[in-house]
Amino acid sequence: MSRSILPDPSITVEAIVADVRERGDAAVADWSNRLDGTALERPRRAVAYGDLPTEAVLAAARNVRTWHAAQRPHDLVLEVSPGVTLERRWTPLRSVGVYVPTGLVSSLVMTVVPAQEAGVERVVVCTPPRGAATVAAAAALLGVDEVWAIGGAQAIAAMAYGTESIAPVDKIVGPGGGAVNAAKLLVSRDVAIDLPAGPSEVVVVADEGFDRAIIDQELAAQLEHGPDSRGHVVWVGDDLDAALEQVEAHAAEHVALLGPRAESLAGRIRNAGAVFVGPFAPVPAGDYATGGNHVLPTGGWARSTGGLGLESFMKCVTVQRVTEEGLARLAPTIEALAELEGLEAHKRTARR
Repeated sequence: MSRSILPDPSITVEAIVADVRERGDAAVADWSNRLDGTALERPRRAVAYGDLPTEAVLAAARNVRTWHAAQRPHDLVLEVSPGVTLERRWTPLRSVGVYVPTGLVSSLVMTVVPAQEAGVERVVVCTPPRGAATVAAAAALLGVDEVWAIGGAQAIAAMAYGTESIAPVDKIVGPGGGAVNAAKLLVSRDVAIDLPAGPSEVVVVADEGFDRAIIDQELAAQLEHGPDSRGHVVWVGDDLDAALEQVEAHAAEHVALLGPRAESLAGRIRNAGAVFVGPFAPVPAGDYATGGNHVLPTGGWARSTGGLGLESFMKCVTVQRVTEEGLARLAPTIEALAELEGLEAHKRTARR
């Protein structure tokens, strides 16, 4: 939300979000005109256009669908004590907003396909005007037709609060730059978000003496995302625990393990978005093709959260059933704790 993440230092993300929330379509158009060089009176849908590597897009989507379908959580029903039965039931979100950075068809696949597999009824995509035609063409391949040529903080605000043209969503997902991530954090007080997926980062963990050319490949692949991307190398010598400690301290988006000793750490790493094991598992394989999700925590968030999965597009509802006999067994506990907390009305519900 700092001024430095926008091209004009007189503008703040807070101002954009507040304006869109108040003025809707007109504000979205004004900010798009000012920041993206459009000439609009209201938001417009992206028009699908351009050649795509259709088979590659569909192959990536198949692998993403296969992997995420296997993640479906199971409903749970349990009688925790006689007459007291609890149920945990998973249900898809009704609507999800997806932010796709300029031209990143792979990010579209990583967000839209799991949402579809979860059973989300409405998926709306926002992507900057430059490159929107390509994203819309890929979305059409995936069966998504609500694609808006809107980028930046104004897109996040439009999906969060709705405008005359765009109905609000229940959750916003997808990676983005500084303004997008700041806007996501700002609107998260009112609508759920996945995580602030920021500048790309990789930690390459390599045995001493490992082929430097492969290490450099991994670093270059991440650093080409932009000038704020980060890459680090951790060398593995005799002290495996010391190497692991360094990896955990970085809590990086991507960790690449190269060499037998480095690869032996795979099962011990706790703080990472995704771990890639061995010289034939380059990080870009996960970016594009393996089916694993590439929307991952950055900036140390891997200490507390993982990347997108099927559950990111679902929520659980707890159903509680209590019989007369069950309530009689629970009554002493209800009454004692309610009395301790000074809640007399709670206490009275224990006797029907």
